[in-house]
Amino acid sequence: MPYLAKILLYPIKSLDGVEVEQTKVLASGALEYDREFAILDGQGKFVNAKRNDKIHLLRAFYANPFGANRTISLQIPGQKSPQVFHLDRERQALAAILSDFFGFAVMVEQNSLMGFPDDRNSPGPTVISTATLIEVASWFPGLSIDEIRRRMRANIEIGGVEPFWEDRLFSEEGDLISFQVGNVNFFGVNPCQRCIVPTRNPDSGAAYPNFQKIFVQKRQATLPSWVASSRFNHFYRLSVNTRLSISQTGKTLQIGDEIEILSSNS
Repeated sequence: MPYLAKILLYPIKSLDGVEVEQTKVLASGALEYDREFAILDGQGKFVNAKRNDKIHLLRAFYANPFGANRTISLQIPGQKSPQVFHLDRERQALAAILSDFFGFAVMVEQNSLMGFPDDRNSPGPTVISTATLIEVASWFPGLSIDEIRRRMRANIEIGGVEPFWEDRLFSEEGDLISFQVGNVNFFGVNPCQRCIVPTRNPDSGAAYPNFQKIFVQKRQATLPSWVASSRFNHFYRLSVNTRLSISQTGKTLQIGDEIEILSSNS
């Protein structure tokens, strides 16, 4: 039986994630605390790994990331020890340190209602299987499953299934697949289009030679025969984007929850 094997949240968009045992669903369909904060430049644009590979050099560790005294310990290259900031009370000080690091002024903004998802039309958690991560790691000598996990940055990891099982969670354009994780109902929307970020080492930002070319060739060669292939206008896609209805607000996802595909909805 497919089950929820891992939950990963990313409190600050583009920085390191944190693994949790459970999480709640917001009214927007996003997961509570996921991408709740984002770094923005003076034009209000994201300062993220897509636009600035220097962000890979930052290491973030969280203490009580979801409590009243939540803090981030930020390790900046060249500094002997991490600097600690309260995520609610010391965001201006955090922004000042980040501005020095990037060499231009940035702000740290908060959105506790939806966070800052890449796809605002499908702000639910991204879904992938552990077996898929293992398979993809096998395509790239020297890369571990954990490094592939950090490159893909999915929220929900499914255990107990074969590679690419999650491709069952989307269908033809205009159709949604209904599935359930524990008592939480999801709609699977489409295979996630990847960006430049997975091509880079998550610690150094160094590019893996021909990563995208290798990925595309292998993804096409291993695409399951039953998949909705029309959704692959290109093969640089992995994991599934989701939506949740407002009726799911406040429900909890927990490690070990069983996963069941319910139906296809036009």
